[in-house]
Amino acid sequence: MWNDFNTGDYNGMIAETIQINGHNGDEIHAYYSHPLKKDKVGSIVLIPHMPGWDEWCRETARRFTEHGFAVLCPDIYSRYGTGTPVEVSGRMREAGGVPDESVMGDTKASMEFLRDQEEANGKVGVIGMCSGGRHAFLAACTLEGIDAAVDCWGGGVIMAKEELSEARPVSPIEYADGLNCPLLGIFGNDDRHPGPEEVNETERILKEKGKDYEFHRYDGATHGIWYYDKGMYRQEQAMDSWNKALAFFEKYLK
Repeated sequence: MWNDFNTGDYNGMIAETIQINGHNGDEIHAYYSHPLKKDKVGSIVLIPHMPGWDEWCRETARRFTEHGFAVLCPDIYSRYGTGTPVEVSGRMREAGGVPDESVMGDTKASMEFLRDQEEANGKVGVIGMCSGGRHAFLAACTLEGIDAAVDCWGGGVIMAKEELSEARPVSPIEYADGLNCPLLGIFGNDDRHPGPEEVNETERILKEKGKDYEFHRYDGATHGIWYYDKGMYRQEQAMDSWNKALAFFEKYLK
């Protein structure tokens, strides 16, 4: 939990950009942070949000590592070149969006990388915010070996037919039968993507299918309540939900 540490304990980490082989063996960038200690640790794949593989994602990876997790954040936009996060994600949008297939391939490769590390205890979770939240839900339903998943305000889990595209050909909710790990959802009640109706319907379907999930909804909060660099940040709701995410990963990954 936040600020719950012994001041006499050692603390240290390594955080760096690395290369891994992602979907179809493509070489992609990834940001890897892990604790410097002898204990075996749980691992997390942090799937980037819009506007991409940015500074906020790197800081978030280190924050989870501060709490004892190894984290890999793959650059799912690597195939659109390099530049600032805004420039690269702009090229991605011009190309029609990053395909779900390649994101799932990069996520699977990230999980395999984490499990292969010397400090790994073998348990791996996934988390994503915004579009990354949608991808985290999709991964939890379609990839094997995920021990816990967190969807932070992921819009587009339920998609209308006209919202489907070549890059996103299937609504993730269609794969809900395949959800085989605990799922945590964090949402703002003033959000529009996903709006409360979409969250309600997602919850109804998961409950009907007997899935292991818990949703937390926050009044006075819209999209992106963790983004302290934007006006949508909500301090009280953010810290409460951060603690819920940390406790969730503590339970299932340690």
